[in-house]
Amino acid sequence: MAKWRILGFVVKVMCIVMWVLALFSVENAVVGARHGRGPCQKGERLLGHEDMVTDLPGQPRVCFRHYAGYVKVNEKNGRALFYWFYEALSRAEEKPLVLWLNGGPGCSSVGYGATQEIGPFIVKSHGHGLKFNPYSWNKEANMLFLESPVGVGFSYSNTTSDYTILGDDLTANDTYTFLHKWFNKFPSYRKRSFYIAGESYAGKYVPELAEVIYDMNKDPSLHIDLKGFLLGNPETSDALDWQGLVDYAWSHAVVSDETHKVIKSSCNFYSDDTWSNEECTRAVDEVMKQYHQIDIYSLYTSVCTNTSMGSEANSRQFMYKFSSKMMPRIMGGYDPCLDNYAKVFYNRPEVQKALHVSDGHHLKNWSICNDEIFHGWADSKPSVLPIYKKLIAAGLRIWVYSGDTDGRVPVLSTRYSLRDLGLPITRSWRPWYHEKQVSGWLQEYQGLTFATFRGAGHAVPIFKPSSSLAFFASFLAGESPPAER
Repeated sequence: MAKWRILGFVVKVMCIVMWVLALFSVENAVVGARHGRGPCQKGERLLGHEDMVTDLPGQPRVCFRHYAGYVKVNEKNGRALFYWFYEALSRAEEKPLVLWLNGGPGCSSVGYGATQEIGPFIVKSHGHGLKFNPYSWNKEANMLFLESPVGVGFSYSNTTSDYTILGDDLTANDTYTFLHKWFNKFPSYRKRSFYIAGESYAGKYVPELAEVIYDMNKDPSLHIDLKGFLLGNPETSDALDWQGLVDYAWSHAVVSDETHKVIKSSCNFYSDDTWSNEECTRAVDEVMKQYHQIDIYSLYTSVCTNTSMGSEANSRQFMYKFSSKMMPRIMGGYDPCLDNYAKVFYNRPEVQKALHVSDGHHLKNWSICNDEIFHGWADSKPSVLPIYKKLIAAGLRIWVYSGDTDGRVPVLSTRYSLRDLGLPITRSWRPWYHEKQVSGWLQEYQGLTFATFRGAGHAVPIFKPSSSLAFFASFLAGESPPAER
């Protein structure tokens, strides 16, 4: 009898020890996730959800589920857009849904936003694996990345003629269709608070999509709970963006007084005939010649000098064109060398299989930017400022930010554009703080907030990951960033 009592006591002790160890393990996982280490188990596949990603090569162990795959936006032509969706790191059911778009046009939101900037998995050097991003925006929201339009990244069409008609309107309408069909896959998000965010040429995409949603919301059956949008270093008004680009180049000693004087006297950026003026064109060529020596997206950082990894990215970064219908544009975003790491990773057979874009044998050729889309883009609104005015009047939350070392869509371009709105100032220019340091400066207008990021280039979250995450959290909360240390 005594023996059985001793045995029972030992079993109880062992149970208590196992319970304590389990509790300790859970606590460690929660604390680790909170501090960015992400040491949690992979989620189990949801019954019947074929898009859940479970075997992504080199993926860190995390506490949230993520999904990738296709949504057909046009059955007749076979147009399909690729998405990658990450649930929030914690309390996903309580947090909003945010759609992130990159621009180009023709560049991948997976390759830039998800892989280099704000996604939870950053591609390691040379594309051989992934590392956990402790400043991923899915700490604050459920994040949806979309490769748009067709021809970008893994997105495709079975109808060749679709690739000849790409432009702003088609992109906005296909993305709108995508959202409704995506909600059919994830119905619990249909009534969730929804925001759109993006950078660069998404400065056109995002307001245009927001306008479509706002207009279509007049039909209750199509309602999307759009609360607002957030834009970083955005193309906004071609004439003012271009004016800001040359003024910034001059004010930051990239070009001479003489070159700037010629541009100011000979270039009328509001005119369709701007680029028929040879004096203007030669002077602008001189600006681009000087920018070719450095990284236009980040004036004070090094360029990629790895000839095996950097040559393609460098040639693409400085490719630009003149057109009577749109601002002379430069493709891509901040590199140096990261673009090519992403290309290596997303063209691995096992990666494509894990993301449900191929069977691992018949591979798709993924690139971070599509040159043909970039050069063939014909439908581009010269300005989205009228959309700003419309959506400000509708009460949407609109925040705009600028990394102040970007020469591509510099802070001057954005300031010129916002000045053109003529909005009353509600809180004057002042510094804003993160971790007791000045992160930038801020001004609040009636219906719009504008902020700078001190020392950040074109893709702000790459340069300032912690402060950009804090800024994003303030945006979602509708609260001004801290104005004191």
